[in-house]
Amino acid sequence: MDLETILFYFFMGLTCLSVLYIAWTKNILYAAFALMLTFLGMAGLFVFLGAEFLAITQIVVYVGGILILIIFGMMLTNKLSDKKLVTQRYQLGIGVLIAIGLGYVLIRLIANGAFRNLVWMDRSHTTTAGLKALGMQLMTQYVLAFEIIGLLLLIALIGALYIAGKVRKEESHAA
Repeated sequence: MDLETILFYFFMGLTCLSVLYIAWTKNILYAAFALMLTFLGMAGLFVFLGAEFLAITQIVVYVGGILILIIFGMMLTNKLSDKKLVTQRYQLGIGVLIAIGLGYVLIRLIANGAFRNLVWMDRSHTTTAGLKALGMQLMTQYVLAFEIIGLLLLIALIGALYIAGKVRKEESHAA
């Protein structure tokens, strides 16, 4: 086996194992960290599919932004109630049933899809000039939207810190 095949199986195994860990763990914080490994494994698989832009977007948006915000929020809410965030057994069963149903629908869609007829599936249309134009649009035409989103996330984090600090002060005065 060559190095490319070994790396593909590594990312596939990382993704599968972390998804199974998410499904079976009762600790939500550990599940969030396993979700980060899932996102990184998916980014690696995107690279093997030739979708480097999707891989980078996966890492920047999901791992760098959304997942860190989720973990930060869970850590703050865990401090508020002094209870561990764990899932119940029936939630695991419901999750497995939903996953089986969605998996069935996804397999049916892939089996019946006519992917060869899609224009963007042709490799000759993907050029670095297209990515350069996309990058220029994101950093010129849509830069205000990115700045506003960053500001909203900052305000949400400051608000969460304020609420967590206020509750902690009330607990120390009560004791």
